[in-house]
Amino acid sequence: MRLDDYDNDIDVGEAQGGGGFGGGGGGLLFGLLPLIGSRFGCGGIVVVLIVFALFGGLGNLGSLVGGGGGGTQSAPTSQSAGKSGVAAVCNADPARRATCNAFSSAENTWEQVFARSGERFTPPGLRFYADGARSGCGAAMSASGPFYCPTDNDIYLDTAFFDELSNRFGAKGDFAQYYVVAHEFGHHIQTLTGASERVQNIQRSSGQAEGNAASVRLELQADCYAGVWAGLNRDRLEPGDVEEGMTAAAAIGDDTLTKGRASPETFTHGTSAQRQYWLRRGLQTADPAQCDTFAAGAV
Repeated sequence: MRLDDYDNDIDVGEAQGGGGFGGGGGGLLFGLLPLIGSRFGCGGIVVVLIVFALFGGLGNLGSLVGGGGGGTQSAPTSQSAGKSGVAAVCNADPARRATCNAFSSAENTWEQVFARSGERFTPPGLRFYADGARSGCGAAMSASGPFYCPTDNDIYLDTAFFDELSNRFGAKGDFAQYYVVAHEFGHHIQTLTGASERVQNIQRSSGQAEGNAASVRLELQADCYAGVWAGLNRDRLEPGDVEEGMTAAAAIGDDTLTKGRASPETFTHGTSAQRQYWLRRGLQTADPAQCDTFAAGAV
């Protein structure tokens, strides 16, 4: 995908603090809990949750599962580089530069979408980290994957995840990486529209199965929003981009990650087929109104 260079006024910086367990909305690690359970049983899941509790992540369990909820808040420790420091952060390596380009494109695209509907748009920030860091949603580590924290409205990303996406999950290509950034940006859109808060309320007041189902709908909508971004920039797509995105969406489906050893009631992000469907729907329609995964019978 041919993207312009990032704008120098995007809110980019480095996440501060040491490592640890945890993360914010949309993290991959809690999407892997069904896989942990299928291999090690309930005891394995209990051990993981105990570790998260010890290292400060358990308070954010709802946001981790829900892909955009609030959870227990902590003082934000990320730092914006400011306009003068954007280049230093984004040009640190090719992966960061590509991430900044995708982030900037998503910001410009969604700002135009909101402007057309007369709504106020506030962009998120982008915070890079390596190994571990702190966010307004608690501790984060690379294993949790990229995530969005609604407490400080920042997307947190360790670019090492892109290597894992390519080598472990077989999702290669620049568009696969852009899809990840656009998906997390989609969680910010859900915070602005109130969808994240609605799901958080469901998770607080309902049983685990219903909470998981709401989480799936939230994640699939973020996939659809990622497709909308790509659809609105269709003239920049190159041959093979769509296939790269579909491969990435399929690779991180709950059923694929668990290799069929977990029941659908435990899914939190959607099956491979569902993730591909909603990414494609957003791309083909280029219309966020077509991303209502919460409608009856939509999922």
